[in-house]
Amino acid sequence: MAPMQDGASQAYAADQQDELDARILGVVRQYWGFDGLRPIQRVAIRAGLGTRDSLVIMPTGGGKSLCYQVPPLIDDSAEGKPRTDVVVSPLIALMEDQVSGLRANGVPASALHSGLDEKQQAKVEADLKAGRLRLLYVSPERLGSSHLVRLLSGVRIGAIVVDEAHCISQWGHDFRPEYRALSSLRRRYPEASLHAFTATATPRVRDDIVEQLKLQNPEVLVGNFDRPNLTYRVLPKDSARKQVLEIIERHRGEAVIVYCLSRKATERTADAMKAAGVKAAAYHAGLSASQRSKIQSRFMAEKIDVIVATVAFGMGVDRGDVRAVVHMDLPKSLEHYQQEAGRAGRDGLSAECVLLYSPADIAKWKSLMERSAAEAGLSREQLEPQFELLRHMQRYAGSMSCRHKALVEYFGQEYALPEDATGDGCGACDVCLGEFEAIADSAQVIKKALSCVARIERHAGRAYGANHIIGVLRGRRTAEIESRGHDSLSTFGLLKEFSAKALGSIMDQLEDRGLIERAPGEYPVITLTEAGVEALRAPEEQLPTLYRSRVAKRSESGDGDWTGVDRELFESLRELRRDLASERNVPAYVVFGDRTLRELARLKPSSPHELLGVHGVGRKKLDEYGGIIIDHIWAFTNGSTGSGASRSQERRDTAFEMFDSGAGLEEVAQEIGRTRESTRQLLEAWIESRRPEQIAAWVEPKVYAAIEQAAEAEGPGRVSRICRAVAGRASVDEVSATLAHLRVRAEA
Repeated sequence: MAPMQDGASQAYAADQQDELDARILGVVRQYWGFDGLRPIQRVAIRAGLGTRDSLVIMPTGGGKSLCYQVPPLIDDSAEGKPRTDVVVSPLIALMEDQVSGLRANGVPASALHSGLDEKQQAKVEADLKAGRLRLLYVSPERLGSSHLVRLLSGVRIGAIVVDEAHCISQWGHDFRPEYRALSSLRRRYPEASLHAFTATATPRVRDDIVEQLKLQNPEVLVGNFDRPNLTYRVLPKDSARKQVLEIIERHRGEAVIVYCLSRKATERTADAMKAAGVKAAAYHAGLSASQRSKIQSRFMAEKIDVIVATVAFGMGVDRGDVRAVVHMDLPKSLEHYQQEAGRAGRDGLSAECVLLYSPADIAKWKSLMERSAAEAGLSREQLEPQFELLRHMQRYAGSMSCRHKALVEYFGQEYALPEDATGDGCGACDVCLGEFEAIADSAQVIKKALSCVARIERHAGRAYGANHIIGVLRGRRTAEIESRGHDSLSTFGLLKEFSAKALGSIMDQLEDRGLIERAPGEYPVITLTEAGVEALRAPEEQLPTLYRSRVAKRSESGDGDWTGVDRELFESLRELRRDLASERNVPAYVVFGDRTLRELARLKPSSPHELLGVHGVGRKKLDEYGGIIIDHIWAFTNGSTGSGASRSQERRDTAFEMFDSGAGLEEVAQEIGRTRESTRQLLEAWIESRRPEQIAAWVEPKVYAAIEQAAEAEGPGRVSRICRAVAGRASVDEVSATLAHLRVRAEA
């Protein structure tokens, strides 16, 4: 056969590429119910199917997990042996969430970790040996164990994926020593390709990841760091808890994460939220592992709306419908901020990220860093890189430039306005939305502030820090100012009408405009730049505008996400989702994400074919939930009128009437179109409301007696222990009904 010409070769390659892309999309459609992929996802998946290593940097919410979950479902090597890919993950919670989501979509996946008992571990190992798993999640420590190495020796490993790969770099913001052991992966598994994934990595960290993992000629893919669905705001910190409550009110009933610097702050803030009627909980490293696990599980199950946490919370959280992330204190780096704020809006729907900023946060962080450095025996020079990261964070908070642009450019990318932008700005940050109040006579304020910096330096022969300069401008007669003779300067008291906080913001803005600069080191003194010297002589009309406190705006962001959505149906579907998730003991998002629920409430599909066209509904979920969803939408649309509250009352009234006549749970559940758990809760409410003398229609007397005896032994509030005590003799339905009746008897 004659060799193909160049043009023919290119056409053949293009055809093969198109065929591969079609197979990729077919798998994504079948398992995840998505109609398309981002360009970088498609390229990353192709890399995972080949033999070349890769480094993939995609921001939180960018869909990086899909990039390594798809390849083992497509690979059909001529070897005829099924492929299993290994994913290294740092947290058990993160592994379990990923595995739950994969199984819900019909993907054979498991995890090996210390939280499994012997029986569970044996089952995973048996599935692994038999080739029944496409994905296996492990911790970095376990991957190096001799036992797992022997297990994997008989498995065809297509790829090893290192998730949260920045943890391997000492230059990363979350360095973990146990990740260093992964440097031996190339030697131990020479046939497998290696793929590193992370959400945040500067060029220096990327190079270190490649070096540490010994990636061979890797394909380096860097996604767009911009998250256009997020609205960024920076507010001057003033009555922080009150400010947080105002933000939460904009998202009442929705998921919110609030980050605090200290454990005490999380507890006090959570208490304030609860006192205001918000379903909130504090989360920090001082709680026991079981307490943290319970709080996180309740948050994932939508039983808690607001988590008030230290940075101990987050990496294992995969809840897509977080509508706001609030920082009550300044993070110590833009890497941390990008990752923590990026936990908002992972479903692609609109969300907001609010940072409360005070210059005092800088002093707090420096004190913490110095204390940690002293304990670790680090020198001042070794601490300087952390100070530099903190200065970048401070500049972001004090900037009057587009927040999206600032974040993207910090990570080394050029910012491009969204295609749907209607003006010069991003339209999704406080700066571009005009949420500021211009300071009158800004030019005069600039000249007075710059003049004060220059005169102090000229008078003293050296520069001073921001607090000293602000004190002079405000006319404060402190001991230091008077002893230096700075109270005699012509600039003394020139801006006394401004508060210290407002002047701090002005100094930040002057730095952002390049008119002053802060020297690095322990005491960051302020000096004029060449542009600052020029500004003192420039005409006023050439000087920039300064801003102070935000204009109060409470408009709800992301209204476009709700176009055409029946909000009452959406809330009804959320309730159904909670019930379904509870019955299956999985997080609510594993059933369906908010984006899927909104699309269901917009399109109102009435057939399996229509339902399969909804974003997030794959074949497995169609089989499991299709009939329930279609029936629910039909009943909501055709069987009820009035508000959501009145429909709920109608269901309650119907259930109570049926319970009055002794109807069973299954019969009532079918009649009112609710899940068994919801109907069980209605039976408890009926018992507490009607206060019947006996409940033999639902619990036989001998079963009732056994449950009563267990409640006396374990305590009536220990429901899980009571269930274990009567396992095999009584169902959960019977336990809940009996405990409700025992409460009624105790109150009689």
